[in-house]
Amino acid sequence: MSTAMNFSSKSFTPRPPDKGAFPLDHFGECSAFKERFMECLRHSGYESAACRQSAMAYLECRMDRRVGPGPPARPGCGTARQLMANEPLEKLGFKDLINEKSEEKPGK
Repeated sequence: MSTAMNFSSKSFTPRPPDKGAFPLDHFGECSAFKERFMECLRHSGYESAACRQSAMAYLECRMDRRVGPGPPARPGCGTARQLMANEPLEKLGFKDLINEKSEEKPGK
């Protein structure tokens, strides 16, 4: 009985996610990227590190796509908003993959 009283004395204060919420992809604009990522996870035994290229491509798709009518992402930016706010890929943990891409370009 006394343990039940201890739990009730603690209060939980919810807080929003650090990056905020983003709209669902209702029109499936990035579903091909999501499916490639999910397929990679299944083939790798759900080892997410093996699927970082697919994850990066999915996030890039979300940042590039716009959602239909609705409030603008920022005042004066029109009527469309993004599926995900633009964020440097380095801040999302893909700095090493970006460096690999830039090393490949000069050789072409």
